[in-house]
Amino acid sequence: MSVSSCAHPSLDPPSGSVPPEVVARWVDYTDPLVRPMLVELDHEYGARYGHTLGDLDEETRRERERFAPPDGGLVLLLDDSGRPVSGGAFRRWDAVTAELKRIWTDLGYRRLGLARRVLVELEREIAARGYRRIHLTTGPLQPEAQNLYLAAGYTPLFDRALPPERVGKHPFEKTLPATTGRAS
Repeated sequence: MSVSSCAHPSLDPPSGSVPPEVVARWVDYTDPLVRPMLVELDHEYGARYGHTLGDLDEETRRERERFAPPDGGLVLLLDDSGRPVSGGAFRRWDAVTAELKRIWTDLGYRRLGLARRVLVELEREIAARGYRRIHLTTGPLQPEAQNLYLAAGYTPLFDRALPPERVGKHPFEKTLPATTGRAS
């Protein structure tokens, strides 16, 4: 598992907030540090869509292998106290495509550029594993996620002129530059 640190002094966060110094840590889906991410995502999905991830213990057991190396991975950004403040995961979609899942930032740390940092970490690892494309979907009630993906160079695979609720799930893709790694 790799670890790297990053400060974001150039960001202009809301309300005079200062972006935290964070460390990226690649962890297993069953690591206890992942639980806050799953709890908050579960709550947010329930509030926005009326459905949740379900039993989180079962979710963890069911999804562990799909997010495990060599085909997948999960990165968390930890603040200086070791608390997870943002994260995301990927898994195999097909032989050349990884699928992004569980992109999350703690409610108290949003609008500080952390989700973008998660994407950078995920994209770097996905490319190193030899994938050539990234696929993801986000929901119609998550315009901030849609804006993140558009700003990060993802191509929408839906008609952006349609009302979000008519589109349903909003798929995106991104082609990665060729690398010397191989997806297994």
